[in-house]
Amino acid sequence: MSGRRPTLRQNVRQLPRAAWVLYAGTFINRFGSFVAVFLVLYMTRRGYSPAQAGLAVGAFGLGSIPASIASGYLADRLGRRETMILASVLAAVFTVGLALVATLPLLILFSGLTGLSNQMFRAPSAAMLADLVPEERRMAAVGIMRLAINAGFAAGPAAAGLLADRSFTLLFLADAATSVLLGVVALLWLPHGAPRAARPPIRGEGRRAIIADRPFLLFLLATIAMSAVYAQTATTFPLWVRQNGFNNATYGGLIGLNGAIIVVAELLLVSVTQRFSTRPVIVFGYALVALGFGATVFAHTLPVLALTVLVWTAGEMTAFPTSGVRVANASPLHLRGRYQGAWGLSWSIGWTVGPGLGSWVYERNTTLLWVGCAVLGVMSALLVAMLPEPSVLRARLGKAGESVQAD
Repeated sequence: MSGRRPTLRQNVRQLPRAAWVLYAGTFINRFGSFVAVFLVLYMTRRGYSPAQAGLAVGAFGLGSIPASIASGYLADRLGRRETMILASVLAAVFTVGLALVATLPLLILFSGLTGLSNQMFRAPSAAMLADLVPEERRMAAVGIMRLAINAGFAAGPAAAGLLADRSFTLLFLADAATSVLLGVVALLWLPHGAPRAARPPIRGEGRRAIIADRPFLLFLLATIAMSAVYAQTATTFPLWVRQNGFNNATYGGLIGLNGAIIVVAELLLVSVTQRFSTRPVIVFGYALVALGFGATVFAHTLPVLALTVLVWTAGEMTAFPTSGVRVANASPLHLRGRYQGAWGLSWSIGWTVGPGLGSWVYERNTTLLWVGCAVLGVMSALLVAMLPEPSVLRARLGKAGESVQAD
């Protein structure tokens, strides 16, 4: 590419209207995904034990695994918008069902179904954003998408807490209402179908293409390792904070620091990272995450704990948006939903394995846990460092020069 690269402001101003509608839908999706946050409190208030409530929360997480595969398939076969509408309808139905059932087996079942339907929005929305935005503007586009996600996640539970104090029934109904609103937004204002340039995938083609795409499989492996490390923020990191003499409010403040920095600073960082190719940016970000979690072994005071949070937050802001851009750039257009689904699945696997494995190691040797996080983070960075850039992959697959147009 010759000439000066466009600035972040220029890229943002040239985003299509449909992208902004998608951002609004993403904010609604994340704002309304607060049932999982309050599920333990809801079930313990109804007389279930913390362990029983934990089973329901675990089912919510497990639901995201098949959702990643199914939503990627449907996004390519049925259409991006149509899959998002389906996910919204199912989320509303299952959330209301979760509020109505009373027995533990049904609570676990509907919790898993609710988790499945909530996660089904991710792959088609990411695929649609890649459809709508050309490659040179995707870094800015993904940065704004993450801003919508984090802003919704920050605002939703706060508003939900006010509802939960009044009635958990209101909480569930409000969550279902946001799903309905999301479906209406998608139906009225998002483009329908698949991109014009995309031919219908042949049966089994997506699975075969991903299995044959060795660089993408290595990238997924790196993602699994990185997500397992990052999952410690919700499992062993709060235990570490308590072990060092601090209360739950301190842990909440540290996690709040992470969210506040992302909302305030991530787009500013994107304006810098968009100037570089994806590989070195992801490698540098993964290395920062490894450093932040590895340094936690020395974090016994509040300032040092906050410093480690700052380091791995900087790594998250550097690597995670760029990873989404890399997946979009490396995927064939007619299989874009499946590639996004596979990437989402890798995150789900890491978040499923990471908490249990990390807790097991933590109980035996805390030093080994944080050193192990650093090692896994470095291994993830090295795996990405060995991969070719997406443009090389597309040329190798004969996909260079694909046009991107949405209906």
